[in-house]
Formats: sequence, C-alpha cells, structure tokens
Amino acid sequence: MASSVSMEWESRLGRRLRIRDVYILATVVECGSMAKAARQLAMSQPSVSEAIANLEHVLRVRLLDRGPQGVVSTIYADALLKRGAVVFDELRQGVRDIEHLADPAALAGLLPAIIERLSRRHPKIVVHAEYAQHATTEFRELRERNFDLVIGRISEPFAQDEFTFEPLYEEEYLVVVGSKSRWARRRKVELAELLDEPWILMPSNIVISSLVEAAFRRHGLKVPQERVASLSMHLRTHLLAAGNFLTVMPNSMFRFNAERWSLKALPIDLGIQSRQVGIITLKHRTLSPVVELFIEHARAVAKSIQSSTRPAKRSAVC
Repeated sequence: MASSVSMEWESRLGRRLRIRDVYILATVVECGSMAKAARQLAMSQPSVSEAIANLEHVLRVRLLDRGPQGVVSTIYADALLKRGAVVFDELRQGVRDIEHLADPAALAGLLPAIIERLSRRHPKIVVHAEYAQHATTEFRELRERNFDLVIGRISEPFAQDEFTFEPLYEEEYLVVVGSKSRWARRRKVELAELLDEPWILMPSNIVISSLVEAAFRRHGLKVPQERVASLSMHLRTHLLAAGNFLTVMPNSMFRFNAERWSLKALPIDLGIQSRQVGIITLKHRTLSPVVELFIEHARAVAKSIQSSTRPAKRSAVC
C-alpha cells in the first residue's frame, strides 16, 4: 500500500510540480505581495496567482495566508522553500558546470592547433569536431560511444565516476590589445588606467564575465562599460588588430593567435583563478590508435601553452 501511494505521489509531482512555480512562490514570499512579485517577475498578477494555485493543487496544502501587511507563507510553504533553496543552488551550480565545459571561446586556440599538428603528421586522419551546447549532452554522447572524447575546462575536482579527466594545462586570463594600441608600448600599466578604454567583453550570461567583474571589484574599480559584447573570436581579433580595443582572453587563445593578429598581453594580473583544461573519456573504454594519436598531439600542444612566456612585470589586482 505504501509503495503504491509513493508511486502516485512521485507521478503527480513529476508531471505537475514545476520549478518555475516554486521560484514564483519564493518571490511572492520575499516580496510579501502578489502585485509586487508580479512586477519583479515581469508577469501579470493573475499569472502569479495561477502559479501559486497550481502548486497548492498539486501539493494539496495551503501555501499562503493573507495578512494585514500582505501575504505570508504557511508552514508548508516554508518547508517547500527550504528544500527548494537547495534545488535552486544545485541548478545554478549545474549551469556553471555546463558553462565551464561548454564555452565556445574555450577551445578557439587549442583545438585548431591540435588538428593542424595532427594533420601535418598524419594527413589521412579525419577529425570530426562538434560543439555541444550542454555538458549533459556531451556526456550522453560519450556514454553512447558517439564521441571518443570531449575537451573541456573545469574549476572544481572532476567527480564523474563514469569518466576519466586528463588535465592538459592551466588556463589563465590576460588583458590583450593589438600591437598598434598605445598601451602595447607601455612597460607598466595599471588596470585603473583602462577603465574608459573601449572594451570588448563577454556576454553577461557566462562564467568568465562574472570572474572579470569580480577582478575589477577586488581592486576597488567599477566594471568598465563594454563597447562590444561578443564571444566571436573572429570579431574580437579583428577589432583588436585595429588598435583601439582591449579584451580579456584565455592564454591558449592568445598563444596561437598573437603572431597572426599582432596581439600583445599587457602586464596586468587580473587575479582570476586558473582553470584546468583537459580531456574527458569514458572509463573502461579501449581507445583506438587514431584517438590515442589525437591525445598525444593534444598533450604536445598543451606543453607549448604551458611553456609560453607571459609578461614579466605585472601589477597585481587582488
């Protein structure tokens, strides 16, 4: 009997309990008013009321009471939101993990260098490279053996039991300008001097943007207003080469594009913690000799990134 009740409960929750509704409930409780929550969420008040009503119907309890100062949470809402806070925190961390592993700018320097090196020595090898939007998609492809390997970056220890992670190099972030820039000729540059310069920054919804913002704030500086916001490597290097713009760039991207586009890294330490870039493979899967060759060349390319010289003098930010 208990088992059938549990199955019915889980089925009802899985089909009808929506995370969006829990988030709306949390906002209503925080605001103390349906109307205020609707304004904050950019929703209509009837839509907010409908979301709360849906939750109450699914859970079969009352979640809000009306009081003299507005609405207040019941003990049932408090219990739900206490657990919901953990869910939201895990989801936020999941998004960060996805961004760490699936940043389109992450491999703009590394992957072409590996393929170029491999093709010179083994011209008959064909490489199929795909960019997956989500880390979960990539892992599914690994599990189903559609991908031989994934190259990605992580900030925390890799804890996936099904996979192995081989670190290749530490990715760092540099302030980069074109060789025609007036800043390229300076032997010493303070970050504060660059606030009013035309910056090319990343879109605000990716991890590196928050890391760059934190770097400026640690130094007591406001985040500069971007002139351009883009992940496009092609656009960024073209603008840098023109001589007026600045950007933040991973050391791998700089290493393989500096000479081609006449780029220079400024002597500034952003204080951003480095992240590991490495190869993810499925455990207990025997890799083909061709894949082993690819990994061998990836290691060689990674060594050249690690051994590349960085600006000798830097002004600390942290």
